[in-house]
Amino acid sequence: MNVRMLRWAIAGLLVVGGIAFLTVGANGPKDPTLRPAEGQVTLSRTRFGDFTEIGFRIDGTPAAQAAAARCALLAETAAQQGLGLMNRTDIGGYDGMLFKFATDSNAAFYMKDTPLPLSIAFFDAAGQYVSTADMEPCIHMPTCPTYSAARPYRWALEVPKGALPRLAIGPGTKLTAGGPCP
Repeated sequence: MNVRMLRWAIAGLLVVGGIAFLTVGANGPKDPTLRPAEGQVTLSRTRFGDFTEIGFRIDGTPAAQAAAARCALLAETAAQQGLGLMNRTDIGGYDGMLFKFATDSNAAFYMKDTPLPLSIAFFDAAGQYVSTADMEPCIHMPTCPTYSAARPYRWALEVPKGALPRLAIGPGTKLTAGGPCP
C-alpha cells in the first residue's frame, strides 16, 4: 500500500512540476535572446553627430565565422570622415566607426583631438583585409602622426585600441558591410 501511494505522489509531483515549468517558460519574452557571454558587456547604443548606423560582419577565419553581426557608425561624407571620433572618450556602445570611400584611397588617418586610443583596420573594395594600425591620442598639438594602410583601401574601421582580435579581424578576413544593425 505504501509503494502505491509513493508512486501516486511521485506522479503528482511530476505533473505539478511539468505544469510549473510550462507556466514559467510561457512568461518569457516574446523574442528571447541569449545572454551575453561571460565577460561580455552589453551596452545601449547612443548615436552622436549626424552619423548613421550600419551593420557589418567579419568572415574568413573560424574565429571570425563564429562572430555575430556587428554595428558601427558610418562616416560616409567628407565632413563626417573629417570629424570621425574627434573629442570622443567612448564610441557610444557601437563596435566601431566604419569609414566608407567611393573610390580606392591612400589617405592617412590621424588622431587630432581624439582622446580615445584606437585601432584601425583597412579593407579593399572587395572587403578583403589590407592592414591594421594602433593609433595614439594626439590632443592639442599642432601636428599629429599619421597612420596609413599597406595598400589602397575602400573601407576603414576604427575600434577602441586592442579590440581588433575580439572582432576576429586580421590577415585573411573579409568585411561585409550594409544593412541594418542587429
